[in-house]
Amino acid sequence: MITSKVAWQGDDRPPSLRLRLGEAAWLLPRMWRAFGSTRPIGPVDGPPALVIPGFVAHDRTTMALRRALAEAGWRVHGWELGLNLGVRADTVARLRKRLDEIGHHQPILVVGWSLGGLFARELARAVPDRVRAVVTLGSPFSGDPKQNNVWRLYQLIAGHKVDETPIPRITDKPPVPQLALWSRKDGLIAPRAARGLEHERDKAVELDCTHMAFGVSSRAASDVVREIQTFLEEQKLAPESRH
Repeated sequence: MITSKVAWQGDDRPPSLRLRLGEAAWLLPRMWRAFGSTRPIGPVDGPPALVIPGFVAHDRTTMALRRALAEAGWRVHGWELGLNLGVRADTVARLRKRLDEIGHHQPILVVGWSLGGLFARELARAVPDRVRAVVTLGSPFSGDPKQNNVWRLYQLIAGHKVDETPIPRITDKPPVPQLALWSRKDGLIAPRAARGLEHERDKAVELDCTHMAFGVSSRAASDVVREIQTFLEEQKLAPESRH
């Protein structure tokens, strides 16, 4: 049987070729970040934050983002699970163990870039009492899993179809506050997929950056941290000042 290709319109469409090419400009900075530190950074007594990298990225790739959070007073931890090669049946269990390693003294802010944001949402769904809030950065948590320009590469590397992942894909909001940060300059993810619908997140904010910049750019990282602080204050979840 012949099936017709979905003709998405407007914000449902995957980004254009022009935007995709714009992501290439960040390949060199991303490679340079491969030499960054993976150790926890920020004040030892600061509120804890966990940053989960995107697809085919690792903790070193998120150095700019982790550094910006640390400068804002957070004690920032990487996921320490190596290269993110896609969803695995034990992904959530391994992230729960990571939360245990970080500690139980207070809920943890979980920030996920791209695919890492989907992991963050499922982690919060599994252990909502351990998560202060979830922040997704250009994460395709809404709509069709093929509303992006990387699903074919994902299937090749992960070894399963994007609509048949080992962990069920749930678009409803997890039982913790969630902020979705997205961009119309994103060259990989359709705006609607990263922005979500009203019932799928608490707040969505558009930023002026590419998809790669969410994890690599110091300027984008500063914008991300600003929006996180504003969101936590609105939700009355901002950590108490240490001063």
